[in-house]
Formats: sequence, structure tokens, C-alpha cells
Amino acid sequence: MSRSYKRNAITGHTMAESDKTYKIQEHKRERSKVRTTINSCDDFEQLILPDTKEFGNEYAAPKDGRQYIPINHPERIKTLRK
Repeated sequence: MSRSYKRNAITGHTMAESDKTYKIQEHKRERSKVRTTINSCDDFEQLILPDTKEFGNEYAAPKDGRQYIPINHPERIKTLRK
């Protein structure tokens, strides 16, 4: 198992385990909005569905990015392979 050690010093910003619950909520909001848009439309040639970018702001998610661990940080010394 030669690749079993962490080799780079880049890690997530938060301690959140997963984005799963956040994604479920946002997809539910999107499906609801699309459903109400379709049901309220009289002329389907004039139908404009909401953009998928309106839902699920990636910066509001629990795991919203990555960070670099500095060289002298104790976590880097403890977890990274030398």
C-alpha cells in the first residue's frame, strides 16, 4: 500500500462529513419550483423553467472549499508523510 499516506497539504475548510443533506434540500427546492412553474403555466410554448444555478449556492454548503496547511502547523506534521 504505497499510496496509503496523505501526500499533499490541502484539506477541506470544515469538519462536515458530507454535503448530502444540503444537496437533498436544494434539489427538493429545485424540483418544487419546477413543478409549480409547470403547473401554473397555461401556454407551454411560453414556459421558462428556472435555472439550476439558482439553487444550491456552493459557498453556503457545509463543505465549501479547500485550504492549504502551513508547514509548521501541528496537524501537518502529524498527518503528512515526510
